[in-house]
Amino acid sequence: MRKSDLVAAISEKTGVPKVDVLVALESFFSEVKDSLSNGENVYIRGFGSFVIKRRAQKVGRHIKKNKSIVIPEHFIPSFKPAKVFVEQVKDNVNALPADSTDEDDD
Repeated sequence: MRKSDLVAAISEKTGVPKVDVLVALESFFSEVKDSLSNGENVYIRGFGSFVIKRRAQKVGRHIKKNKSIVIPEHFIPSFKPAKVFVEQVKDNVNALPADSTDEDDD
């Protein structure tokens, strides 16, 4: 499912015009990004949490130059689904035929 598919599905279920749904969805994405950029986690009960994870400093390899490089400590955004969300996905995906979960994600 792509963003346009999501907008169409929400618009169809709620009766809200697609343009308004798109504005609301873009606003949501923007607020999540802004909050994480400011060091604030976003918690949505029953759905999940958008959190900032710390990656410790480590030594990596530059394969082409065959040299060791130090990768400094950094922070990355992460999503942790709620237990209810995980259980719903497990229950529904396990019920699907085996070949239906092999779709390409372009």
